[in-house]
Amino acid sequence: MFDRNYKTLDKEIWQGRTDSETNFDAFRWHQWVECVDLNREDLTPFTGKLGFGLIGFCCDEGVKRNKGRGGAAKGPESIRKELANLPCCFNQEVKIFDMGNVHCEDITLEESQSLLSKCVDKILSLNLFPIVLGGGHETAFGNYNGVLNNIRKVDDKPRIGIINFDAHFDIRPYPNGGSSGSMFRQIADICESENLPYSYFCLGVQKHSNTVELFKTADRLGVKYILAKDILYSDNWNVMEKIDEFIKHQDYIYVTICTDVFSSAFAPGVSAIQPLGLNPEKALIFLKYILRSNKVVSFDIAEVSPRFDSDNVTANLAASIIFALINTLSRMNDCDIY
Repeated sequence: MFDRNYKTLDKEIWQGRTDSETNFDAFRWHQWVECVDLNREDLTPFTGKLGFGLIGFCCDEGVKRNKGRGGAAKGPESIRKELANLPCCFNQEVKIFDMGNVHCEDITLEESQSLLSKCVDKILSLNLFPIVLGGGHETAFGNYNGVLNNIRKVDDKPRIGIINFDAHFDIRPYPNGGSSGSMFRQIADICESENLPYSYFCLGVQKHSNTVELFKTADRLGVKYILAKDILYSDNWNVMEKIDEFIKHQDYIYVTICTDVFSSAFAPGVSAIQPLGLNPEKALIFLKYILRSNKVVSFDIAEVSPRFDSDNVTANLAASIIFALINTLSRMNDCDIY
């Protein structure tokens, strides 16, 4: 049983325009999403063709520890509002379940990350694809550990490749505890202590947002990366070749997106804005390409901070990315209708 910092959601939170109550072709997500309590003892693995489990991580304690601008704890609510009116472009074999939220209230960041990892593990055990709505990017540590714990039930030495769309490496040292800037260093340390392969690929790194020491640390850890400028001004196939080279050595892929990877023109509502960040349309090309590897097992999107998000632009972008992810996987499983 999950503790009080895991909270389910009432279906009433999913509200939006209704064009038809009977014609599925006119349905929007708020009409199709089902809310599920992970504490239910009668839950059994999903046996349909394709199922997704949404879970929010209402926490930005890691951002605050990293001396960033707080506000991402309310990101899941903001993203859900933008998801609600999306059209159902998949057939009725695709199911979307909302598993509620993990909150960081009267507990430590580490405890909330541990709780998230248990929820992700549970979602995977239910044969669903986890989609975690952040929250600060400390979300990634909980999501990764949930994936690792689940896979290690059947594979002692899994090769889990991390693909991170991010302006920052997030491999800072953490002598006083983890933050939104240390997750992938923490993961590297776990891999070293447990004799597991560490495979991390960061797309969209900004030279002006990372110290020389962080670049040297990335090299020491064997981190693969592509600078934002080299994505913006290079041929897509050059990037795809590097993605291919990374993916072919992995058994599983975990994808995480920090919305500060995008230009502030598209993502103003983040902790650390990037005026020279990526164009989302280009990033979507690569995300879809990664998904088509058929190795992706979990996904999250983080750092949507409503307090800085004029006209909900960043939340809308996050929703659009999740829409593309679900549509791509639906198409791969012959579950799309348009």
